[in-house]
Amino acid sequence: MECISIHIGQAGVQMGNACWELYCLEHGFQPDGRLHESSTASLADSSFGTFFSETGSGKYVPRAVFIDLEPTVVDEIRNGHYRQLYHPEQLISGKEDAANNYARGHYTIGKEIVESVLDRMRKMADLCIGLQGFLIFHSFGGGTGSGFASLLMERLSVDYGKKSKLEFSVYPAPQVSTAVVEPYNSILTTHTTLEHSDCSFMVDNEAIFDICKRNLGVERPSYTNLNRLVAQIVSSITASLRFDGALNVDLTEFQTNLVPYPRIHFPLVTYAPIISAERAYHEQLSVPEITNACFEPANQMVKCDPRHGKYMACCLLYRGDVVPKDVNAAIAHIKTRKSIQFVDWCPTGFKVGINYQPPTVVPGGDLAKVQRAVCMLSNTTAIAEAWSRLDHKFDLMYARRAFVHWYVGEGMEEGEFSEAREDMAALEKDYEEVGADSGDGCEAEEDEY
Repeated sequence: MECISIHIGQAGVQMGNACWELYCLEHGFQPDGRLHESSTASLADSSFGTFFSETGSGKYVPRAVFIDLEPTVVDEIRNGHYRQLYHPEQLISGKEDAANNYARGHYTIGKEIVESVLDRMRKMADLCIGLQGFLIFHSFGGGTGSGFASLLMERLSVDYGKKSKLEFSVYPAPQVSTAVVEPYNSILTTHTTLEHSDCSFMVDNEAIFDICKRNLGVERPSYTNLNRLVAQIVSSITASLRFDGALNVDLTEFQTNLVPYPRIHFPLVTYAPIISAERAYHEQLSVPEITNACFEPANQMVKCDPRHGKYMACCLLYRGDVVPKDVNAAIAHIKTRKSIQFVDWCPTGFKVGINYQPPTVVPGGDLAKVQRAVCMLSNTTAIAEAWSRLDHKFDLMYARRAFVHWYVGEGMEEGEFSEAREDMAALEKDYEEVGADSGDGCEAEEDEY
């Protein structure tokens, strides 16, 4: 059951860098893809074949493609610490960047490179025995991350229709912004990928930034700090594909349990414990403690308040020395809390995964080495807050048609903006109806789906 990771644009490539660094440490690989002498024992029981393919010379190569429309970020990998890990053909870069412009990433510049990328993907897919799906890492705000990612996902849907496509997307932060046109790019890419993505895990730089400052005591977090935190989350979500556990959860299981309707596929991600080494020394971090921490808005990867919404489903992925008895007790306690409300048509709502591999930390990183951790994926109507914030910013700019000429000049039609915006309005409405009580929203919902 192999997975192919696709890292698109600067954000995707840098997240990829952090993820593969962590995977190598977890599986005992050196930066050149060879096994550490000490870890030969783990070869027998580890199923890292999902993420790595073995070459004829006994080296292990990630099943990953790194794509950027300009060379500098990918060049950092070509010359970096892990340069010998990747196959040179897996690092694909173009000549000129998308300049924060969705239309350049999707129409003009992206079109030139997409065939060579698909060709590389086809070669990798052919080497898989049972390809399970694709993990796509990108940002909503950048030109490559929004434009090229949506183009590639459209093409993947055609070539690999039945395979899962899971996104890890960097969502524009509410206060800090790296580009003025982020709302345009985000809404255009969300509209385009909505039907091509099976599940999308959003992370918001500001939320992670705050977690680094508050929980880890990092005064001025860099992108490396943020990405290492994201890597822990991605690792938890994919751990069940790579290691043994009491209750293993694979990619399709997430979707079955977390996505009640095809469009409502944006789970909120929370991870605990996020704690620095000196604080871990003073805390016990039991299963109930870390489970409760997942329901704290401060530990979420997107700024929104789940207390204002209702949960449709929660998926709790534990790793480390966790036994089902403790988990059941922790969940029973949570169900008694008034602040955590489920929609009335989904009374049970909890899916659990337990994995025996404890979390690994990067040497010299900020996170403490802990015995157990949990990653919670919850589908909650509160995440619609994030969409309405974004839609509002889009409206303010689009009312004046500000910056629109840059998109039209790259071969996009103005109608695509209003079409995308209408789709987002429909998405907000979908969330509203899903959260409505069965008594008053039924007729509308039956028409909708």
